[in-house]
Amino acid sequence: MDELLIVTTGGTIDKIYFDDKSDYQIGDPQIGGILKELGVGFRFNVIPILRKDSLHITAADRELIHAAIAAQAATRVLITHGTDTMVDTARALADITGKTIVLTGALNPARFRGSDAEFNIGCAVGAVQSLPPGVYITMNGRIWNPNHVRKNVAANRFEEA
Repeated sequence: MDELLIVTTGGTIDKIYFDDKSDYQIGDPQIGGILKELGVGFRFNVIPILRKDSLHITAADRELIHAAIAAQAATRVLITHGTDTMVDTARALADITGKTIVLTGALNPARFRGSDAEFNIGCAVGAVQSLPPGVYITMNGRIWNPNHVRKNVAANRFEEA
């Protein structure tokens, strides 16, 4: 892999909570710091596109994400995204050809002890390097086709749709 393009959109992975998960902000992207701490053996470039909870991502935001990725020369793209509408964004990117695009996020903020962020990022990094061109979601230790996955809010995990 020459260089991994990382696009950040906000979501829980980058949230900072101020009081018992009720008042929050989307903070700086965490993925660059996580990858540096882990000492990864590849180059990466982080492009923050949005700082939004995914429930607030609009069709216009998805067009912006699409245009930004399509305009980049990189053929391997990892996107950090909120989990509630990750599937919608993945489906909106389906017509981008010649690139392997993997979306991931976290069910708990990366700043929280015991967060699934590092695990999901690790799975996504492996997936983006090994999968053929297309769009994928990596959550809960699995790689999903965006057309066959949903977030089970009650169970707080992704599952086959």
